[in-house]
Order: sequence, then structure tokens, then C-alpha cells
Amino acid sequence: MRLVRSAGPHLDKLIRRDQLESARASLQQSLPINGLLGLASFLVALNSGHGPLGGMWFSASIAVNLLRLGLSRAPCLGLATLPEGASSSREMAARSIDRHLQLACLAALLSGLVWAFLPVLCDGYTSAQTLFYLTVTCGITAGAVTHGISFARIPVCFITPPLLSVAGCLLAGGGFDRLCLAATVLLYLAALVRSAVATERNFRETSRLKHEATVLAEARKAAHASASALAEEMHQRATHDGLTGLLNRAGFTQRAEARMATGGAVCLMLLDLDGFKLVNDVYGHTMGDRVLIEVAQRIRTTLPAECDIARLGGDEFAVVFDRTQVIENPAALAERLIRAVAEPFDSFDAGRLGMSVGICHRPAESLTQLLSCADEALYAAKHTGRNHFRLFDEGLRKRLEMRRECERGLSQALAEGALKVWFQPIFGCGGRSATSLEALVRWHHPVHGWVSPPDLIAAAAMAGLTESLLRFILEQVCTMLCALRSRGFHTLSVAMNVSPREMAQIPVDEIILGRLRALGLPTTVLEIEITEETALDIEAVQGKLLALSRAGIRVALDDFGNGYSSLASLRQLRADRVKIDRSLVTGLTEAEDKRELVQAVLGLGRALDLEVVAEGIETADDLATLQAMGCPFMQGFHLGRPQPADDILDSLETLSDRPDPVRLRGA
Repeated sequence: MRLVRSAGPHLDKLIRRDQLESARASLQQSLPINGLLGLASFLVALNSGHGPLGGMWFSASIAVNLLRLGLSRAPCLGLATLPEGASSSREMAARSIDRHLQLACLAALLSGLVWAFLPVLCDGYTSAQTLFYLTVTCGITAGAVTHGISFARIPVCFITPPLLSVAGCLLAGGGFDRLCLAATVLLYLAALVRSAVATERNFRETSRLKHEATVLAEARKAAHASASALAEEMHQRATHDGLTGLLNRAGFTQRAEARMATGGAVCLMLLDLDGFKLVNDVYGHTMGDRVLIEVAQRIRTTLPAECDIARLGGDEFAVVFDRTQVIENPAALAERLIRAVAEPFDSFDAGRLGMSVGICHRPAESLTQLLSCADEALYAAKHTGRNHFRLFDEGLRKRLEMRRECERGLSQALAEGALKVWFQPIFGCGGRSATSLEALVRWHHPVHGWVSPPDLIAAAAMAGLTESLLRFILEQVCTMLCALRSRGFHTLSVAMNVSPREMAQIPVDEIILGRLRALGLPTTVLEIEITEETALDIEAVQGKLLALSRAGIRVALDDFGNGYSSLASLRQLRADRVKIDRSLVTGLTEAEDKRELVQAVLGLGRALDLEVVAEGIETADDLATLQAMGCPFMQGFHLGRPQPADDILDSLETLSDRPDPVRLRGA
């Protein structure tokens, strides 16, 4: 250690050299992105009538980028091997490194000043293009910090002028929203500066450790072999999963990006185990780890050696390969993988475990895009059922594009009231009278038409609007409850759907109970519908459901029969009602196996004192069959379609005047 301490000044120069090398390398990677974003900004300016200003701004941006590129490639005495002889030569090399770092900071500041003039292209962030330019500014500043991990002053010099420019324009514009946004931008700047400083500190620490190890290795030749082995082990741990020995996420990213860089026909497969959580719950985490190790081994032995295999985390795996090197087509590989995982495991029931596979072998611009496409295919495969695979095709491409456009447009749709909540009746007395309503959110996208509730919820989650969407639906439900009470329908309740993501991520219980108290509405008139998928993360939602249930709000388990729920989870989820999935109801009259399953659920409901609702009734035959089986509650298009709030209220009022039982036929 005495040798290390005595080498302190020289060690600091080595760290500075590492910082300069890393800063140059990252700059050469990030400048093309800077240029492309600059080009996009110019094109938007040109389209919005700011062509001359945009041209001057873009020219200045290109000039500064060329300057930065030139500086990053300029010869530097300090980047050669530092001389071991004369101290004067080593001092000259060290000064050269410091001078180049200072020039890099000045060039970054100059580039940041150019980006600080971006508001001239959008009238100080007041034009219709404001959202685009704000997004570009946030993206390029965050990217600068992400790339500039080695020397904090470079990204800080770059990001400070544009973000201060944004904050200044927002403050000058006035208004509460803009003032809040300006404060947010300043907070964002502070967070980025703090992140840059922290990453530089980590970089210097890593560099210091590396060079200290080198000094020790040079001083102690006898320990050279041991040090090399240690370095190899550290690299192995950094790029491989400690449990399975497969590549980890970082190692997989390196391999996949390397394959994509060669321009080959890259194919990516995302693998996700079906039912693995139940293995952990029933047999414990030790058995779960053994299963993951066995699954990893099966994947290894099933796939050709040319494939790179990784465990991304949890029970999610990934495979990447060049299609020109693997003869077998991806679909056949996926089928073999599914069969391999479905084979019996020692010590537990193999029927509890399966695998879903999402495949993308389309050309992609980046690994992120490839992962996004494969993840969309995996999502589609899992919704088909366990032990399925899905290729990313044109249909999924359009769906992914639609979901991304929904993410971008959802905030505006909420603000403008484009989302609607319709209500569908639920019938009691064997389908003869309306006993409650179910709230169903609707959005008619200007391009893609009606957006399904699952896609809408997913878009809200990706856009960070999960809580906003829940509050919007709750407000519409409360408005309907007030309208029902004002028109004398005191016994009718309203049910609203809450997704597993909403239930896990936001304080659903506090939001709902707080709003009901504010409006003076009794809790007994509201019902929460959750899906069976919520049972997969009972620990995260059980407390919230308990709070809602104790307050008097009923809980209904929707889509019952899809395969997630157990008898224990029915009680843990505080369920008062189960809704038989429409897949078991459609065609009930002709399918004896479905009738047996429905009869079993009805018997379960009677045994556990649970109300049972059959949803998806679309024919008179299915209605008659359910009535004959004694199903107490029913819902479906044959009885009543979803309708806007005013229409459903008018229908209820009209039918309540009739002497015969209420029978609602929606439009």
C-alpha cells in the first residue's frame, strides 16, 4: 500500500488520461445523435415557418459539432504512454491532458449555448411545436449526462445553457403552469448535475482501482497471475448471471449490440416462464432457484452453440443469434424450447410451469427497438395462453405504433375530455332486472379509432398517467352515482375496473375513499373490479383491498377462470363477487365442458358465500341455459349494451315506470 500512496500524483494523471479517453469515445458516439436531433429540430422549424432561423441555428450546431469532433480526434501528448523517465516529459503530458479536457469543456459550453437559442425556433416555447422542442431538449441533456460519465464538467457545461434557457422562457411566459414547469426544469437540471458528478466520482474510483491494481502488479511480479484471475472474475461477474451462469443484462446488451453492429440478420427471442411465481409460493425460493438453474440448462442444451443466451432478471430470459449462422427457423426453435421447459421437473408438478416466447427477426435500428418489438410479441403470446410463441409481424407492428401514439396523445385526450366513460348494466333475478352498472372507459383515437381498455391502461402506464386515468374514471363514476341518487335509484351501485398496475403502483384506497368522503357518497354504492392477474402480486395489493373492503366497498374478481386464482387468493383479495370469464360463457349451450365449469363456479360461489356474475351473454340460448343453471347475476350485449351516462339514465327512468321487471336493451 506504501507503493500505491507514493504513486498518488502519477495515479491521478493516469485517471485524468482515462477520463479524456472515455470523454472522447463517448463524444464520438453521441455527436451523431446530437446532429440528428439538430436536423429534426431544423425540419420542424422549416415546417412551422421558421426556416431561415432554423437554418442559421442548424448551421451553428453543425459547426460546433465539427469543432468538438475535431478536438476529440486531435493529437494529445498525454494519450500516448506516459513516459517513465524524465519528470518534465511526464508533466508536459499531464498538462496536455488537462488542456484538452478544458478545451472539451469550452466546446461543450459553446454547443450548449447554441442549443440555448432553440427557443427562437418556437417563439420562446409558446408555439405549437413547444412540446417537440422541450422533449428534444430534455432528451439531449439527459443523453449528454448518460454519455459523459467520465468528466462531469463536460456534460454540465453542455446542459446548463439550454435548460436555463428553457426555465427563463417559461418564467417570462408567466402563468402558474409555466412557473411550475420552470421550477421542474431547474430541479431537473440540478438532478442531472448531481448525477454527472456522481458518475464521474464512480468513474474515477473505478479508474483508480484499476491503476492501483496495475501498480501493485508491477511491483509484485509474483502476484501477477492472481491479479489477472481476479480481473477475469470481476469481468465474469459484471457480464454473467451469478445463479445460472448465463449472460446477465449487461453482458447480453454487449453481445447483442456487437451482433447488430456487424449488420447481420439478428433475431431476438424473449422467453418468460408461465406460473413461476406459483412455484416460488408453493415450494419456496430455494426450489425456485433450482428451477431457474434447470431451465437455463435446458435452454443451453436445446439451442445451437451460435446463440447467445441471457437471464435478464427474475424468470425472463433472452436469446439472440444471427439467422445466417443458425439453420433452424425461429418458430421451430421456440417450439423446441417450449417443449423442453414443459418436461417434468424433479420434486414438483411440471404442469405448473410453462414458457411464452416473443420473437422479432425484423431489421431494427437499435437494440432498444428490437427489444420493444420482441416484448410486444411476448405480450401477445402470453395473452394467447401459456406455452405459446408469437412472431412480431405487421399486425403487432401496427399495434405497437398505435400504443405509442396513444401514449403521446393520452395526456391531451384527458385534458380535452376526449375520453368517455360508458356504463353497462349487470342484471339480477336471473337476468330480469338491473341491479348495478359497470363503468367502462372509452377513447376514440382520431387515427386508430376505438382503443381497447388494456391498451389504454398500458398507454397510461407508459406515459406516467396511471393515477390521472384512475382519477378521471372515478370522477365519472361518482358523477353517475350522484345522478342515480338524484333520480331515485338508491339501490343501484356502480362498479369500476382497477388494473393490477394501478392497484400496485398508486394509493388506490386513499384516492377512492377520499373522493367518496368529499362528495358525501356512501361506500356501499361503489364496487371495485380487479382481474385474476392481481393474484400474482397479492402482497403489493392486499393492504389496499383490505382498507377498501373494511370501508364497505365491494370487491369483484373479474375474468374468473383464466387460470391465476386459487381458493386462498379469493380470500386474500377480499372478493365479494366473481365474474365468470366470457370465454366460458360464449357458446355455453353447445359446450358440455363449459357448462360443467360454470356449474362448478356457481357451486363454489354458494359454498364461499360469493356472488357469481356470468359476463359475455350474447345469445338467448346462453341466457336460457344460465337461467336454468340458477346463475343469479348476468351481464352481456343480449341483456344490455354499454351506453353513455345520459342514455343509460334515460333508459333506467323509462323502464322503471313499467309494471313488468326492468329489462334493459342498450343501443
